[in-house]
Amino acid sequence: MRSATWLALADDEGNLTDSIFDTYRELADGGVGTIVTGITTISPHDNLIEGIAQFHSDKFINQHKKFTDMIHEYDCKIFMQTAIVDSIFYIDDELYKVPITKLSHEHIDEVVNLFKNAAIRAKSAGYDGIQLHVAHGFFLSTFISPLYNGRNDQYAGSPENRAKILGDIIDSIREVVGKNFCVIAKINCDDFTEGGLNINDCIVACKVMKAHGIDAIEISGNFTSREARAGANEGYFQKYAVAVKERVDIPIILVGGHRSVEAMNNLINKTDIEFLSLSRALIREPAIINRWKSGDIKPSKCIGGNMCYRTPGHKCIFNLRLNKKNR
Repeated sequence: MRSATWLALADDEGNLTDSIFDTYRELADGGVGTIVTGITTISPHDNLIEGIAQFHSDKFINQHKKFTDMIHEYDCKIFMQTAIVDSIFYIDDELYKVPITKLSHEHIDEVVNLFKNAAIRAKSAGYDGIQLHVAHGFFLSTFISPLYNGRNDQYAGSPENRAKILGDIIDSIREVVGKNFCVIAKINCDDFTEGGLNINDCIVACKVMKAHGIDAIEISGNFTSREARAGANEGYFQKYAVAVKERVDIPIILVGGHRSVEAMNNLINKTDIEFLSLSRALIREPAIINRWKSGDIKPSKCIGGNMCYRTPGHKCIFNLRLNKKNR
C-alpha cells in the first residue's frame, strides 16, 4: 500500500490539480496495489495546511470521480484519507477554534456528520474506501489523547470513553454506505509525548473501532525516523503493530521505514501483520514496486532525510537534482 502522503498540491480552493493527477498516475502505474490519498479535509472551516485537498461539499465529487477512474485504469485501489485538521466551529455565528474540553455535544454530532457525509461523497466519487485519520496530532488524534481530552462526560476519562467518538463515526458511516464499502483508520501507536496517548490507549481504541465494524487499522506514530535505512531501523513501529495485532483481531497495516524486500518479507512471514504501507520509498522511486516485481530487489534509495517536505509537491531532492542535470 502507499500510505497517505501530504503533497501540498491542491489549489487555494482545495481542488485537485493536474500535478495531483500526474503524481498519482505515476504511483498507480508503478505497481502499488492500493493508494491512500494525502490528507483531505472534510470540514469547510479547515484552512491550516498549505495545498490541502477539500471534500466538504458535493461540488468536489465530479473531479474526484475523474481521479478515481484514472487510478482504476491501472488496476489499483484508491482510498481517501478523511480528516478534520482542527476544532473550528461556529459559536454565536462566529468561527472559533474550540478546545476539546469545550466542545458541545452538538459540535461532536457535527463532527460525526462531517465524516458520514464525506463517506457518502467518497462512495459516489468511486473511491474503494476511506481512511479515518486518527494520527499525527490532527483533531481525532488529539480527541482520544489524555493529554488533550480533559472533558468530564461520556467522551472522556477512560480510553474507552475517549474512543467513543470513533465508534460513533464508524456507526454513522456504516448506516449510509453499508458493509461492502471499506472503512479503515490510521492511528498513533503512541504520541511519544509525556502525558499523551500510549500503546495501551491505542489498543483500547482499536478494540472500540473493531467492535463498530472498522475493516483494517494502520499503525503509525507521532514521529518519523531519519535513521531508517535498508537493514537498519526498518519498520520502526513494528513492535507496536505486533502488540495491537496480538490483542485485536483486525487486519493491521504497518507504515514506517520500509526499505528492503528482505526486511518486508521477514516482517510479513514472522508476524501476523497483513499489510505494509510505504511513503518515502515511493517518493524516491514511484515505480519501486514494479522494479521489485521484475526481479531487481535492490533496496530503496531513500535515505529518510525528510528534505522532500521542503520541496514543491514534496518531491525527492535527488530526483529534482537529476532532472535538473538532465535538462
